[in-house]
Amino acid sequence: MRRSLRFYFALFFAKGTAMVLKLIGRKGTSMPGSWAIILCPDFLGRMPRPKTVVGITGTNGKTTVANMVEDVLEDCGYDFVCNRSGTNVNTGVASALIANSTFFGKPKKDLAIFELDERSSPKILPYLKPDLLLCTNIFRDSYKRNAHMEFILDVLERYIPDRTRLILNADDLLCSSLKPQNRRVFFGIDRMPEDGEECQNIVQDIRVCPQCGARLEWEFVRYHHIGKAHCPCCEFQSPEADYRVTSTHPEQGKMTVKYGGEERDYPMPNSSTINVYNSLSAVAFLSEFGLSPDQIAASMEKLSISESRYKEEEAGGKKVVLHLAKGQNPIACSRAFENIRNYPGRKAVILFLDDYFDAAHSVENTSWYYDTDFEFLNDAGIPQIVAAGARHWDVCVRLLMAGIPESKIAHVEENEKAASLLNPAQVDSVFILYDVYTIGLANRVKEQVKAVLKDSGGENGKEDGGQNED
Repeated sequence: MRRSLRFYFALFFAKGTAMVLKLIGRKGTSMPGSWAIILCPDFLGRMPRPKTVVGITGTNGKTTVANMVEDVLEDCGYDFVCNRSGTNVNTGVASALIANSTFFGKPKKDLAIFELDERSSPKILPYLKPDLLLCTNIFRDSYKRNAHMEFILDVLERYIPDRTRLILNADDLLCSSLKPQNRRVFFGIDRMPEDGEECQNIVQDIRVCPQCGARLEWEFVRYHHIGKAHCPCCEFQSPEADYRVTSTHPEQGKMTVKYGGEERDYPMPNSSTINVYNSLSAVAFLSEFGLSPDQIAASMEKLSISESRYKEEEAGGKKVVLHLAKGQNPIACSRAFENIRNYPGRKAVILFLDDYFDAAHSVENTSWYYDTDFEFLNDAGIPQIVAAGARHWDVCVRLLMAGIPESKIAHVEENEKAASLLNPAQVDSVFILYDVYTIGLANRVKEQVKAVLKDSGGENGKEDGGQNED
């Protein structure tokens, strides 16, 4: 699109807004981009595009993967613009482009790397037209916003440009079906010993063939609709992965990836399955971008999972673990619950699952609790569960429906009281599960939990089990 007077007015106003925000010490805000789009709705279409634009989208894992990709490229000497300090919607992308442009909007850098919200695709993809796009997966998400995964699939299908090269999850029958006419490669994980042939989750959104309606036959099911399947009545099947994890070595923090007939070990910051997928997708993306295996492996050795997503500390001889759970997202919470179940030792779990914005107005839809596998918390290795927040009674009911004994459950409305309900003598570690917008709350409670553990000395604690406060 041609630049108009309206575009330049919006650009200059946005740059002025950014200068004022900088003067008052506010960083990482998408306000300049918001003003630019308010003043010029097609601002992104008129803003000059960097020479190369790459994007990372999907329901779960896109922030972690984007951070990994950006860290590796930075370590390899690349200079680029990204929206890491802003938002992944159109206003955040616009803010990043504005901040990294000259007075008249010319890009200062030739490369742009953007984490892209899948629901915002209609407002971003037609304008940015990414050269390379990674989709991590497509799952159910917040019902109030993303409706259903087939809705998101349709949005991406319609707005991903035909010329965009794709990197897709071969083990996700939804993700792998995107834009079949586009150039694309796939990544996946070979069958692992723990994989079965029956889904163990409440939700499995792909059960029948999308082409003929016959019931799919599964070679293995990893979780939900992730696995390898084929239709017995037509040619539909999971695609073969170009980048495959053939084995993992948690004790060494390594995974073996096969690509182009050769196997190579790469670091993985965390051995949970979702983080193996995150690491693998980053390897596939960086390889398709043009980095050599040696460059990727050497830079990934320096990576760790963002502390806003997962963090372990120690207090009183016990572990305190912050673990993002993404409230209103049944798949992300189910993955977190299974990670906790599989973590060694005896665990206490503190749940802050209220949506940050909805909790303030008491309008949260709780139906997503019943698509979430709370049953993973019904485990002998989890003797304590504390639910805190405005919906603590709703969470308590769901825990009881999962068969968890009432004696293991404590719940309270005031988040700050959660730590006081712990019984440190019963556990080796405490997990704090929080929503994406409640990291501040989680960190405050983490300090309270650490104080409780230190005071207990790892020995003394309350003898009673569950309790609740109104």
